[in-house]
This record gives sequence, C-alpha cells and structure tokens, in this order.
Amino acid sequence: MSPELIEHFRNPRNVGDLPAPAITVEVSNPICGDILRLSARIEDGRVAESRFKVRGCTASIAAGSALTELIAGRDRAELKKLTAADVERAVGGLSNESKHAAVLCIDAIRALLDTTLDVRGPAVVE
Repeated sequence: MSPELIEHFRNPRNVGDLPAPAITVEVSNPICGDILRLSARIEDGRVAESRFKVRGCTASIAAGSALTELIAGRDRAELKKLTAADVERAVGGLSNESKHAAVLCIDAIRALLDTTLDVRGPAVVE
C-alpha cells in the first residue's frame, strides 16, 4: 500500500453527508459488497463542497477520501473526464485486487452526473 493510500485511510477527508440542496448518490459493488455514498453541493456550475461515506475496504475508504479532493471546484465537463486511473493516481496506485475502489468512485461520479439536471445553478434532482 502506498503512503498516499495509508494517509487517506488513516485521515480521511470530507467524511459525512451534506444537507439538501446537496445531491446525494449511493453506489455499490455487488461483487465485494463495498458501498459508497457521495454528497455534493453545486454552486455556479462547480462542485463547491463534497462529502463521502464508505462501507468497505481500506482502498475504498482511501479512494472515497481522495475523490472528494479530486472533484473540488470541477464543473460537469471536468467531472465527465475523470477516470478510475485518476482516482488510482490520487491514492498512489492500487493493487489489482483493490482497483474496484477506483471504479466505485467513478460509478458515484456518473450517478451524480445522471442525477443533476443543471449544474449552472442549484442542483435539481429528478
């Protein structure tokens, strides 16, 4: 495990939930059972604040923490460009058996994007 992964696991950033009008999505990996809940508040078309909760392995907790830092200040187009490799780099790499953690994070971003109708103003949920 990389020093970055250990640091995010031991000292996770942005843990918790955000109240409405933040958008909250939850995704899971049916194979390993990990669950990631991501909350984001959108202001002026950008992620102004985000929080996460994970029930899962060390890698998923670390990746969730890193994800909240990766998405800070990004707009919809930038969020769409994020990949599992970006999350992996943010935690200093993942072993083959832990790569699912980065995929779970990208699944959460896709769910967030699918939920938002307009990120130029307050988020609207269908």
